[in-house]
Amino acid sequence: MSRLADLRFRAATTFQRRVGNPVLRRLPFQTVLETTGRVSGLPRQTPVGGRRVADSFWLVSEFGEKSQYIRNIKADPRVRVRIRGRWYTGTARLLPDDDPVARLRGLPRVNSAGVRALGTNLLTVRVDLTD
Repeated sequence: MSRLADLRFRAATTFQRRVGNPVLRRLPFQTVLETTGRVSGLPRQTPVGGRRVADSFWLVSEFGEKSQYIRNIKADPRVRVRIRGRWYTGTARLLPDDDPVARLRGLPRVNSAGVRALGTNLLTVRVDLTD
């Protein structure tokens, strides 16, 4: 990772961890991805932008496998997603062969713009919802 990309990653994740995520995950309309912590085993909630399409929920991680929630998914792909205030369970799948830039065109614009602007290693994630 280049020095500039590393600086963007550290600045964005520090802001998200300390300011953005604690505020956003409390908002009832915010979509939230809940994973299980790979070390602690505790639920970890991360606000995300994405879109439900039939029985799947699609999102793009801006930092790919460096994102903590992606590392948690790799350890345990069972997740929950809160969409419009309702929780759904599912299984997350990392799709490194998918074109994340093309995928972002079909996802919510504001979040997609932020992911494109800050992202250094985009990775598509599909959650197959079971209920």
